[in-house]
Amino acid sequence: MGIIDIIVFVAFVAAVLFVGLYKSKGEDTHGKKGASDYFLAGRGLTWWLIGFSLIAANISAEQFVGMSGQGAGLYGLSVSSWEWIAAITLVVVAFALLPYFLRSGITTIPEFLEVRYNHWARLFMTLSMMLILIGVSLIGVIYAGALTLKELMVSYDINLSLAGCCWALGMMAAIYVAVGGLKACAWADLLQGSALIVGGGVITYFAFNALGGTNVTELVASTGAAAAVEQGAGVMEKFNTLNESAMHMGSNPTMPWPILLLGIWIPNFYYWGLNQYITQRILGSASLAEGQKGLVLAAGLKLVIPFVIVIPGIIAFNLYSKDMEKNAGDHLAAYEQAITDPASTKVFKLDGKWAVANPEKALEITDYNASVVERAGKGSVESIELKSYKYDSALGLLITRLIPQNKGILGFVIAALLGAIVSSLAAVLNAASTLLTMDVYSRYIDRNATQFKLVTMGRIFIGVFVVVGCVIAPMLVNNKSVFEFIQKFQGFVSTGILAVFIYGLLNRTSAQWAGVIGLVANPIFYGFLTSKKFTEGIWPQAWGDCHFLYSMSISLILVLVVMIIYGLIFRQERVVFAHNTTMDLTSSKGALMWGLGVCALTVALYVIFW
Repeated sequence: MGIIDIIVFVAFVAAVLFVGLYKSKGEDTHGKKGASDYFLAGRGLTWWLIGFSLIAANISAEQFVGMSGQGAGLYGLSVSSWEWIAAITLVVVAFALLPYFLRSGITTIPEFLEVRYNHWARLFMTLSMMLILIGVSLIGVIYAGALTLKELMVSYDINLSLAGCCWALGMMAAIYVAVGGLKACAWADLLQGSALIVGGGVITYFAFNALGGTNVTELVASTGAAAAVEQGAGVMEKFNTLNESAMHMGSNPTMPWPILLLGIWIPNFYYWGLNQYITQRILGSASLAEGQKGLVLAAGLKLVIPFVIVIPGIIAFNLYSKDMEKNAGDHLAAYEQAITDPASTKVFKLDGKWAVANPEKALEITDYNASVVERAGKGSVESIELKSYKYDSALGLLITRLIPQNKGILGFVIAALLGAIVSSLAAVLNAASTLLTMDVYSRYIDRNATQFKLVTMGRIFIGVFVVVGCVIAPMLVNNKSVFEFIQKFQGFVSTGILAVFIYGLLNRTSAQWAGVIGLVANPIFYGFLTSKKFTEGIWPQAWGDCHFLYSMSISLILVLVVMIIYGLIFRQERVVFAHNTTMDLTSSKGALMWGLGVCALTVALYVIFW
């Protein structure tokens, strides 16, 4: 890295810290409004701060690296469903959920369950969310960010330890969130959220530029593209021809279309509407209109994300598939060993893209699989997946191969990636400290705590969380399936929470224990639905693999059925949600019109790329 890149990188980091701390200075952390100022930015966040902060809190190394890798891999553009469905979800949250939350004057999302059900439902949800935030999100974000930063720096002959990267990221986030609270996070996110979108745009520009300048014969040979690209073809013609299947969302078996009907909406509504880590920003809105406009801004930005993260990943495979294969190591070792053993019962599942690029070897492996099945019988074989490409190296390859050095651009792009990691980490710390302080400490430990003491405890909890996260995160280095596990594990919590909120808003007469029953029933149902007994023994194999989003869908329905039955038997007087705020709750007609426009544009994108 050149000196100019280093200067730009350091300047950006310093600017984030300075802006976050400067904008939050003078907050009343000793007086009457101390806790509100610290945890919810005094309920004074404007729409543009909310919008960019939501995006910055959401996008981290897992999305930046993982989504570009899935774009390069078998998912292609279909992985964009997580972003585009989120756009519609954000609009619905703005006009269906936010008015209830702001009218009740709550500080945390679990607090709303006490308003509708009882304090046990609130406590159970708080403890469940704490488990996810600390045990999954915090440690996962630290580890993913540190690993990404370490691997990227190795490409520039800068050798950093994984543990050192963990502590650097953790301490940077902890400094401004502990000192300035949510307001510091929001202002820092304004810089970091803008930088990650601009940085992604820079990578996209250089990716298309490189694709346009690469020889057509080389592109076709390395990817095994069935359709030849004409010599002299323009960059868009090259891109469309090489990636015809990758750019079609509806025919991708990795993201089956039935999950778009229900499954994918469950984690989306939980994440964007009920997850404290995200919703703390909209709870800090200056008014209902500001919150709605901020959510609609974030929805519009979500439509852009795939074009600056997923599309570059797709191009990375066109340009560097051989490098991705090399990065995967000796992926045929298990096969080469199996063919030397006449009694082997192993069969090998091929990567679809690798099979296209290597048709002769793929045919050889397919014939071998058939011979093993014929000899051993279909039920007696062991299936092994050959991971022929390291798709997650897509982003690193694009940055190290394409971004010019010593012009400041490289320093900015790396700073944008770092900012995405730190902003997500700060959001987790802020949300976790708020939940533990307001829903546990002030509720069960010290009911008479002063505002100053609440803020102090929040800061102490942040310090404890950072230490725990930075100590445990490096231990994940040998756990290669941690991120796949994270996605599936969230279903033990998110599905039940969503069911409880849906039922609680639609049915106001069910007795107060319905909330606890729903929260307890979900992990039981979901645990069974994701077990091998169900996925391999009960789930119809003719329907394909039992995607974990199918399990979420079934679990949601079952939990709602249990709650409905309970509500028919045990009833109480209709619950009325009290008006507990002086905030302006006038809905924004302009935001509604823009929100409907975002929804229409989302549908149009699906029609275009289906």
